Amino acid sequence: MVYIPFLVLILLITCCVAAFGSATLDGASQVSLLAASAVSVLIGHFTKRLEWENLEKEITDKIASCTPAIIILLLIGAIGGTWMVSGIVPTMIYYGMQIIRPEVFLVSSSVLCALVSLMIGSSWTTVATIGVALMGIGKAHGFDDGWIAGSIITGAYFGDKLSPLSDTTVLASSVSGTPLFTHIRYMLYTTVPTFCISLTIFFIAGFTMDVQGHGNVVGFMDGLQRTFVISPWLLVVPVLTGVMIARRWPSMVVLFLAILLAVIVALIVQIPLVHTISGDVDGGLLASYKGMMQVCYGSTNIETGVPMLNELVHTSGMAGMMPTIWLIICAQTFGGALTATGQLQELMRKVLHFVKSTASLVASTVGTAIFCNIATADQYLSIMLSSSMFKDTYKKMGCESRLLSRSCEDGATVTSVLVPWNTCGLTQSTVLGVATLTYLPYCFFNFLSPVTSIVVAAIGWKIKRNESR
Repeated sequence: MVYIPFLVLILLITCCVAAFGSATLDGASQVSLLAASAVSVLIGHFTKRLEWENLEKEITDKIASCTPAIIILLLIGAIGGTWMVSGIVPTMIYYGMQIIRPEVFLVSSSVLCALVSLMIGSSWTTVATIGVALMGIGKAHGFDDGWIAGSIITGAYFGDKLSPLSDTTVLASSVSGTPLFTHIRYMLYTTVPTFCISLTIFFIAGFTMDVQGHGNVVGFMDGLQRTFVISPWLLVVPVLTGVMIARRWPSMVVLFLAILLAVIVALIVQIPLVHTISGDVDGGLLASYKGMMQVCYGSTNIETGVPMLNELVHTSGMAGMMPTIWLIICAQTFGGALTATGQLQELMRKVLHFVKSTASLVASTVGTAIFCNIATADQYLSIMLSSSMFKDTYKKMGCESRLLSRSCEDGATVTSVLVPWNTCGLTQSTVLGVATLTYLPYCFFNFLSPVTSIVVAAIGWKIKRNESR
C-alpha cells in the first residue's frame, strides 16, 4: 500500500508531461500532487482509521514550515525585475560577451552562462536566451551541437545552483531547514571543483578541435546599448550585495536591500526606460512610481530591437514566482499526507536499511533525488521528496542540515536536465534544438556533481557531526 500514492503520482505526472510538455508546472503537476495526496489520505483513513483532524494538522504544519521560502521567492521575483531594468544584469551580459573568441568559445560560453544564471537565478531563462545566441555563435565557429549545448547547460546549471535568486536553491535550503547562504557556501565544496574540471575539459577541447569561422555578438551589444545605460559603475550593486552575503546578513534582509539599491539605481540611471514600462512616456513622479511597482510585481516586456534579446531582458516579477509557490504548497500537502499516514516513514525504513555511514547516507540521498527526477519528471518534486524522506535521519545520525540540502541539490537540480522526459530535459532540448541524449555526454558538470558529492562525503571533507551554522 505504501507505494500506491507514489505510483499514482508518477502515472499522473507522466501523462501531464506527455500532454503539456514544458507547461506542466503551470498547474498540471500541482493537480497531480493534490490527487496523489487524496489517495494517500484515503489509504490512511480506511486502513489505519486516522481522523481527518490529525491529517489536516500535519498538512497545514508542513505548509506553514515553508512560509519563509515563499517570502524569499516573492523577493526573488522582485529582484529579478529590478536588477534587469536598472541595467545591472545587462551590464554583466554586455561585458561578458566581449570575451568570446573561437579558441576559448566553450569555456567562455560556460562562464558567461554561469554569470548570467548566477545573476538572474534561472537556468531556463539563461538557456532560452543567451544560450540560443551562443548556439548560433558556436555553429558559426564550427563546433558540434553536443559540445555547444553541453557548455551552455554546464554554465547555466552551475549559476542556477549557487544563485541566491534561484528557486531551487531557496527550495533546497528551506525544506531542509538550512539558512540560504549557509547552504550556498557549503555547496562550494562540491560545486566549484566539479565546475573547474568541466572548464578544464572545455578549455582543452577548444584548443584541440579544428574549427573555423567567427561569432558575431555585435547585434546583442548594440541592442543592450540602445536600451540600457551600460556602465561598470552599475556593478557596485552586486558587489555590495556580495559584501552583505559575506557578512552573513539574513537572506531576507539582503534580498530586500538589493531590491532597494536596484530601484534607486533604476530611478537615477534608467528613468526613460522606467517611464516606458509605466506607459506614461511624459514622465513625472507618478510614472516613476508606477513603473517601478510594475517591475517589482509584474511582467515587463522591453523592446531592444533584437528578438532573442527581448526574451532575455523580459522579467516576470513577483507574479512569475506564483507557479513555484503553488507547487510548493501542493508538494508540502503531499508530503504532509505521507507523513501523517506513516507511508513516508515506512518507505524510509526500506531505503534506510542500506544506510550504514555518512557516505552511504549521502549516496542514498543523491540516488533518491536522481530516481525522483526520473520517476516524477520534475526537479522541484525531487528536492522536496528526497529532503522530506531523509531529514529526520540526518538529525538522528548527527549530520548537519546543510549536508542534506547540498546532497539534494547535487542529486536533483543538476541531473534534471539529463532526463529526456523531465521538464528540464524536455525544455532545454527543445529550446536549443539538440536532443537530450546528444548533449548529455558533454554536460560534464551535471553528471559529475552527484559523483563529487559522494566522494567528498566518503573522504569526510568539511563534514561535521554536530550542527554548526
